[in-house]
Amino acid sequence: MSKPLHNNICDKKRFSLLYEKYAQELSNFLYYKYGNTLNPSDKTQDAFIKLWENCAKVLPEKAKSFLYTVANNLMLNAVKHQKVVFKHQEIKPKDYTNESPEFILRKKEFLQRYEKALSNLKEEERAAFMLSKIEGKTHKEIGEIFGVTKKVAEHRIYSAFKKLKDQLDDFK
Repeated sequence: MSKPLHNNICDKKRFSLLYEKYAQELSNFLYYKYGNTLNPSDKTQDAFIKLWENCAKVLPEKAKSFLYTVANNLMLNAVKHQKVVFKHQEIKPKDYTNESPEFILRKKEFLQRYEKALSNLKEEERAAFMLSKIEGKTHKEIGEIFGVTKKVAEHRIYSAFKKLKDQLDDFK
């Protein structure tokens, strides 16, 4: 029994030859077994990546077996994941709420009044308020954005807040 010349496949040229020899064959095998919906060529690529990551551990005579096993396992995992996705798609979200019609009407009313109140603010107040409350920017960051001091940014935010509070006072 002769000893193999190379004990691993970490050489780029040797690995490239393995790729050329088995890639299309492996991709076809996965395609025939699982169809095209789970991207057999992607799984083939992933199998070769795993082979490269473990090239020092895989003997050259076991490379084909390793590739087929890894690729098959990747496809099985994809099938399992697809089953979970389908199961969750079957669950329909509830189309009702426990909110009373009065509450829903008041909520719509409030949103309309809130949007109107926002549009009545000065441009710099509205922008500073939105940056602070919606985007979570700090007063210092807002000041830097507008090229003003931190105190001016704070004043714009609090001024906007006070005006909104006054205009929406009856919604407490």
